[in-house]
Amino acid sequence: MLSILHRCALIFLIAIPFLAAGCSESDATTPKPAATGVSLDYKLYKSPTCGCCEQWQTHMAEHNFVAGVYHPEDLNDVKAQLGIAPGYQSCHTAVFDNGYVFEGHIPARYIRQFLDNPPEGARGLAVPGMPLGSPGMEVDDRFMAYDILLLKDDGSAAFYARIDTPDQQW
Repeated sequence: MLSILHRCALIFLIAIPFLAAGCSESDATTPKPAATGVSLDYKLYKSPTCGCCEQWQTHMAEHNFVAGVYHPEDLNDVKAQLGIAPGYQSCHTAVFDNGYVFEGHIPARYIRQFLDNPPEGARGLAVPGMPLGSPGMEVDDRFMAYDILLLKDDGSAAFYARIDTPDQQW
């Protein structure tokens, strides 16, 4: 028979791995974006009939962004309230909880890059128009090079990135 001291030591030795496991960080305790229609990441303002906007939203979801979708009566009014000049506009607008604005068919990787390190004085990014081959605007193998613009707090814009090939988007 084991003495009480030996039993306590044995129980302690058996319990150590379980105690250590309980104290370590685990993916099971890491918060995940909600799988519901309620957005934890951004609000997407778009027309209810725009298919390319839905395809862009799917592109964003594939990169772990979650959207709350809104169909305002006057999308141009939303863009004006957000300070997006007509020359920088596209078919949809994404607004993140931190206030950053992303206009048009911007690849998710550039949004993530911006959010990870926002430039000083920046309001967001824009891809004016609807460039063929950009995320959500895919048509066969057709592609049109395009620029991503940096939207500034003063309402102006500057060059942010050039997309010359489809591979640069992913």
